[in-house]
Amino acid sequence: MTLTGSPAETPPTDPAGRPALHALHDRLAAAVRPAAVATRAIDRLRMAHDASHFARTPAAVVTASSAAEVAALFRAAGGVPVTFRSGGTSLSGQAVTDGILVDVRRHFRGIEIEGDGARVRVGPGATVRSVNTRLARYGRMLGPDPASEVACTLGGVVANNSSGMACGTAANSYALLDSVELVLPSGTTLDTGAPGADDELRAREPRLWAGLARLRDRLRGDAALRTEIERQFSLKNTMGYGLNSFLDHHDPVQILARLLVGSEGTLAFLASITMRTVPVLAHTRTGLLVFDDLAAANRALPGLVDSGAATIELLDATSLRVGQGDGAAVDAVPLLGSLTVDEHAAFLVEYRGHTVDEVTQLAGDASGLISGLPLRGPRELSADPVAKAGLWTLRKALYAKVAGARPPGTAALLEDVAVPVPDLLATCEGLIALFAKHDYDHAVIFGHAKDGNVHFMLTEDLDDSGTAGGRDRFGRFTDDMVDLVLAHGGTLKAEHGTGRMMSPFVRRQYGDELYEVMREIKRLCDPQGILSPGVVLDDDPTAHLAGLKSAPAVESEVDRCVECGFCEPVCPSRDLTTTPRQRIVLRREMAAARAAGDESLLAELEADYAYDGVDTCAVDGMCGTACPVLINTGDLVRRLRGERDHGAAGAGWTLAAKHWGATTRAAGLALTVARALPGAAPVSAALRRVADREQVPQWSPDLPRGGGNRVPGGLVSTDADLVLFSSCTGAMFGSAGTGAGEAFARLCARAGLRASAPAGLGSLCCGTPWKSKGLTDGAAAMAQRVLPALWTTTRAGALPVVSDASSCTEGLRVMVAAGPERYRGLRVLDAVEFTADRILPALTVPARLARLVLHPTCSATQLGLLDPLRRLAGAVADDVVVPDSWSCCGFAGDRGMLHPELTAAATAPQAWELAGVDADAHASCNRTCELGMSRATGRDYEHVLEVLERVTR
Repeated sequence: MTLTGSPAETPPTDPAGRPALHALHDRLAAAVRPAAVATRAIDRLRMAHDASHFARTPAAVVTASSAAEVAALFRAAGGVPVTFRSGGTSLSGQAVTDGILVDVRRHFRGIEIEGDGARVRVGPGATVRSVNTRLARYGRMLGPDPASEVACTLGGVVANNSSGMACGTAANSYALLDSVELVLPSGTTLDTGAPGADDELRAREPRLWAGLARLRDRLRGDAALRTEIERQFSLKNTMGYGLNSFLDHHDPVQILARLLVGSEGTLAFLASITMRTVPVLAHTRTGLLVFDDLAAANRALPGLVDSGAATIELLDATSLRVGQGDGAAVDAVPLLGSLTVDEHAAFLVEYRGHTVDEVTQLAGDASGLISGLPLRGPRELSADPVAKAGLWTLRKALYAKVAGARPPGTAALLEDVAVPVPDLLATCEGLIALFAKHDYDHAVIFGHAKDGNVHFMLTEDLDDSGTAGGRDRFGRFTDDMVDLVLAHGGTLKAEHGTGRMMSPFVRRQYGDELYEVMREIKRLCDPQGILSPGVVLDDDPTAHLAGLKSAPAVESEVDRCVECGFCEPVCPSRDLTTTPRQRIVLRREMAAARAAGDESLLAELEADYAYDGVDTCAVDGMCGTACPVLINTGDLVRRLRGERDHGAAGAGWTLAAKHWGATTRAAGLALTVARALPGAAPVSAALRRVADREQVPQWSPDLPRGGGNRVPGGLVSTDADLVLFSSCTGAMFGSAGTGAGEAFARLCARAGLRASAPAGLGSLCCGTPWKSKGLTDGAAAMAQRVLPALWTTTRAGALPVVSDASSCTEGLRVMVAAGPERYRGLRVLDAVEFTADRILPALTVPARLARLVLHPTCSATQLGLLDPLRRLAGAVADDVVVPDSWSCCGFAGDRGMLHPELTAAATAPQAWELAGVDADAHASCNRTCELGMSRATGRDYEHVLEVLERVTR
C-alpha cells in the first residue's frame, strides 16, 4: 500500500533521515496538552484514511479542544503542514495529510439554538443529524442535506460547501452562513459576527484586509471577469475558492467569512459556525418515476423542475439493479422487483409542503404532467412514510452499496460534476461512452438532476504493486472526463470539494487570471502555506494520482467496507480508542505491513491493536445499524477474541456454561459481599494488575448487590400463554425495585395472561457472554441445553418465548437462527414489545409520573423495539426525555467492569446533557445498560417494566 505524499507535505526529518516524531510530539505537547498529541503508529495510521480514495499517514494527530489550542498549534507547527479533520466523510482527499492532522470531531460538538431555531451556532464537530435533531423541536433544519448526514459534520459541510438532495444553491452553506469564529494561521482569532469585526480584522491583519479589498475592487471592475464568476457560480460549484464572495459582499471581513465556505481548511480554521436555518417541510409526496432510458428521463426533466419538485434524484440502470436487491425499496415500488432492467433510468421525485393541503396541491398540480410522461410502472406520488423511507434509504446508501459490491482489492472512486440542466443528457451520454472507452464495465451514474449535478462511480485497482495499470487508466479517464465536462460549460466538482482529486484542474476550469486570484487569496490568508498544501490548488498535473490507497482483502467480515465513516457516530469507543472504520483500516494496514515485510511495524500495530481494536470494542452491533453495506465489526472482533489463547480462562468459561446456575449465584453473592466489605475496590484493582484484565472485573461502589431468585413468583406449569426466559443478569445484579422478571410476571397476571418458565431456568443463558468473547465452545454448550428446554416448554414452538432483557432477546434469536433446523420454529419476543402489544391495553394507570428519562439500548435499536419502548414510557409519564446524544452505554455485558473507561467515554455526552434534568424515574430495558447509565448519571435506572408495574398497582 502506497501512502506517499507530495514533497511539500513530507514532515521534517532528523539527520538520520527518520521523521523527527519525538521532537514534533514534544513541541506540540508543550503547546497544547500532552494527552492531546498522538504519534504512535496505530494512532497515525487509523487516521490515514478517510472516505476518499486517498491515504496519507500523518506525522502526528492532535485532538484540539478550543480555538486557543488551535492558535497555539499553529505557532508550534514549525512549518509542518496542518490539516483539519472532523467526520472524515470527504470524498476528494481533503481530510488526509502527511503533516499534522487535527481531529476536531471529539471536542467541537457544541450546539446553541438562537432565535427559536431561526439560527444555530455549531461547533465543527457536530454531525448534521445531531444539529437537525435539536432543531426539529422548533420545526427548523439546516439547509444543506447531504446523504452522509448521519456522520458528516457541520465543519466539513461548510468547509466543502456540501449541499445534497434539495438545497441547491439557494439553501447551501454559502447562502445561509451568518458568521464564523475563525483562527488564521497567524494565530489571530476573530468572530466575524461581532460588532466592529471588519475594523478588528483591519487592525490585526492589515495586509489581509487590504488584499481582500484590492481583489474585490479588481473583480468588480472587470466586466469579463465578473461575468465569468457569475457563470461559474450559477451552478453548484465547489471548485477552487468562492470568488462570488467578492461580488456578493463588500466588507473584507464578510468576504473572508464566505471565502472560508468551500475552502476545505486551506485558509483558516472554523472554530464555530452560525447559520440561518430553513423550515422543515414535514408533509411530502414521493414517487419513483421509471423511464425506458436516460434520454426519455432527461426530456421530462424541465417539466418536473418547473412543477416545484423539491428533489429530483437521478438513478441510472445500474442504480436500479442495486435497488432490486433492497427489500425496503422493492416494497415501496414493487415494479423494481419485477422489472427487467436494460437501459432504464428513474427519477426519485418528492414534493414538500408546510401543510397537508399545501403538498396535496403541489402533487395534484404535478399529477397532470406525470400522467403524460412515458413511464414504466406506477405514476402515483405516495404519502406513505414507509414507502418514502424505503426509497430514500436506497438513494442515500447507493454509493456505499455499489462500492461494497466491488471486487476485493479495488477502490471505489466517486466523482461529482455539474453542468447546465440542458446539457445533462449529453454529459451523461458522454460519460457512458467514456466508461466503455476505458473498460469500466460496472460504472454507475446517479445524482441531483434538478441541479444538473451527477455523481458517477468507478471501481479500480490502484495498488502500485499491480501490473494492470489501473492508476494510469484512471488518469486517462480523468483527462477525458475533464474535457467532456468543461466542454459542456460545467464544473468539475459540484459539492464534494476540490480536494486533492481536482486541484490540478482548477486552472483549466477558471483560466489563468482567476486562478491567480485564487493563489493570491491563499497567500494572503496562509503566507507560509502550512494549511493542507496540495488541497484546492496544486500546480502538479499528476497530483491527483499520488497517495492513492488500495484495499487489500483481509477478512471476509469487513472486506466490503468502503471506509465511509457512517459507523463512527454510533460507536461507543469513538472517543476512547478506535471506531469500526478505524478497526478495519488498521487490519488493512497490518496486511500491508505484512506484505511489505515490515515486521517491526506489524508487531507494534498488533500489540497496540489488542487493546485499541479488540478489548475496547463493545461488540454491540450499532455499527451495523448505520453501515450502508451492513458490516457489523463486532463479528470481526468476536472472531479475533476467539482466536486468542484463552488457556485456563477459556476452559473455565466452558465449565461455567455447564454449571451456569451455580456461577450466577456465586457472582451475585460476590457482589453482595463486596458491598458489605471495605476495601473491595482496591482488592479487585490489585488482582487486575497481576491477572488477565480481560477476565478479572473491576468492582466499584456503584455496582448493586446481587439479585434474587431468577424465577419470579406466580408462574404456572400448565396451560400457559407464554414462556418467560428471565435474564440471568437480574440474578447477578440486584435492582432497587422488583426486578424486570418479577415486574413482567405481575403485569401478565394483571392482564389475565399465564406465564411459565423452562425447567432449570436458573442454569440457562442466551449465550451472549460466550459469544461476545469469541468463546464458541461455551456458546455451543449452552445452546445444546437451552434450545431443547425451550422447545419442550413452548410445546414445539406453539408458545412464544419472552425475554425480559433486550440483549438476551437478541442473543436467543441469534442462538435459534444458528441452531439446528428443528428448532427454527421457536418465536422469541422481547418483554417490551409483548407488554406494549398484549398487556398495556388491559392496564389502567391511576397516576402518571410527571417526567421519565428513557435510555434506549443498542439491542433494542437492532430489534426494532424503540417504538414499543417509547409507548410504554409514554404510558407512565407525561414527559418522556430521551437525550439527543443517546447511544450505546458501552457496558456491554461485563465490558463495563473489565474496561470501565469504555462506559465512561460512551456515556459522557448523555451524562452532560442530563445533568440538569430532574425526573421521577430513569428507565431502560436491559439490566447491564441500566448499570452503565446509573454509573454515568448517579441516578438509579431500572427496567421500564418495573416503572409500569409500580404505577399500575
